[in-house]
Amino acid sequence: MRMILLTFTAIALGATAAWAADAKAGQVVYDKSCKTCHGPDGTPNASIAKMMKVDIKDLKSAEVQAMSNEDLKETVTKGKGKMKPVKTVSGPDLDNVVAYVHSLKK
Repeated sequence: MRMILLTFTAIALGATAAWAADAKAGQVVYDKSCKTCHGPDGTPNASIAKMMKVDIKDLKSAEVQAMSNEDLKETVTKGKGKMKPVKTVSGPDLDNVVAYVHSLKK
């Protein structure tokens, strides 16, 4: 019985690791879908912010970094304020982008 439990635990841990978000893969998606407005390192693009007359959050800020994965996913998929939903980012790419954003922590 103990051996079965240990095997099950090892499989579960391995599966969790396999499903973990990948910040490096998220950066590739971010560079393609987010960088224009949010800058290469999460620092807002000032000219876009000025053109749109909006305050773009610094993704490295404590406010953004305090957001849960679910809150960040909702912002990407549903938009927020003048930010439109990013329909090209979904599924594993969405998880990976969120992991990348959290990796920008100051």
